[in-house]
Amino acid sequence: MSNNRILYVCQEIAPYLPENEESLLCRTLSQAMQERGNEVRTFMPRYGCINERRNQLHEVIRLSGMNLIIDDNDHQLIIKVASIPSARIQIYFIDNDDYFARKAVMTDADGNQFADNDERMVFFARGVLETVKKLHWSPTIVHCHGWFSAIAPIYLKKVFNDDPVFKNVKIVVSLYDDKFPGSLNPNLRHSIAGEGVKDKNLSILDDPSYENLYRFVIGYADGVAIASEGVDAAVLDIARNSGKPLLEYRSPKEEGFFDNYDRFYEELR
Repeated sequence: MSNNRILYVCQEIAPYLPENEESLLCRTLSQAMQERGNEVRTFMPRYGCINERRNQLHEVIRLSGMNLIIDDNDHQLIIKVASIPSARIQIYFIDNDDYFARKAVMTDADGNQFADNDERMVFFARGVLETVKKLHWSPTIVHCHGWFSAIAPIYLKKVFNDDPVFKNVKIVVSLYDDKFPGSLNPNLRHSIAGEGVKDKNLSILDDPSYENLYRFVIGYADGVAIASEGVDAAVLDIARNSGKPLLEYRSPKEEGFFDNYDRFYEELR
């Protein structure tokens, strides 16, 4: 039993999106860590395909209303929350009409990446961290799941690094079989730089491919978890050659699976 305060920044969580390796792990890991005595806060985007009535989402007025400036444009931050009764955990949702009203997740009806996924990523990361500040809750571990959450480590190390809420936080990045084809909008580097991030490694994002995104992000992680057998080989090599503490892949069906995560968090502290 440990007593970490764990912030989960998730690309997808079941039952709000269809069950897959990532959505199920985010759902079960949050519950398992809470049951082991950790204090947990879990966030995901409020994609437009999530049925708010069926899933009983409601807006948290005291946390909503802030405007975030992304590429010189104001975007209202709306925070919603729902509970998974069987798990006794709450999920916080980052919402905004410009970025998340569309009835899809990452791609259009033809399977093409949304051209503004770069801005959506930045908004999601900023939204999560600004909301955690409003909660006056200081995590000891921030664990990011899925490439859509990959901007959060950069923000923690370069934008929020002097904020007492995030003092001494350790960052874990989980790798999945979720590679996207091609590259994100090359404006991603400009969006991050516009937040005050000054880093020579930003040049890696001149071509924001999946591989380059993780080449950049793993540099900001304190530990890396291999969460899928199908992780892209190039990204897996980057992680293994980074010198970062590594939690190797194990099947969620194995005995002691969640205890491995609990121990990994403790070792990072």
